[in-house]
Amino acid sequence: MITLDDIDRALVRALAEDATASAGALGRDLGLSQPACWRRIKRLREVGVFRGARLDLDAPVLGFGVTVFLGVKLATKGRVSLEDFERAATAIPEVQIVEQVLGLFDYRLRVVARDIADFERVLRRRVMTLPGVGNIDANVLLSEERRPGPL
Repeated sequence: MITLDDIDRALVRALAEDATASAGALGRDLGLSQPACWRRIKRLREVGVFRGARLDLDAPVLGFGVTVFLGVKLATKGRVSLEDFERAATAIPEVQIVEQVLGLFDYRLRVVARDIADFERVLRRRVMTLPGVGNIDANVLLSEERRPGPL
């Protein structure tokens, strides 16, 4: 684990808010020179604080009006079936997130689809045919009020 000072934490917060902010602008806001700010950002990247920069896409605007969270309980467990399931699930384009969880289900999947009929197609033809799948529970996203922010 890396030790972060107040300036590092401020950089992380600022970049989580706007990953396109320049080192010069961030430095001015934090009282650093552009090179000093750039070095701190570079160090944070090198130690793995930042895993990458992504665009925050609006799924409904792109035609994906349905988001469903699936709880998946595997019928069979073992190292091979977990790896096979994860590999196959991440290969499905509509599956945005695959999370191994502890509790009632073994995995939680976030799936996007154009509409309910499209989701049914994805569920029947892709998700239910994944290796080791036993029980599946679906929760349709009605609204998303808060998105995760910086830690």
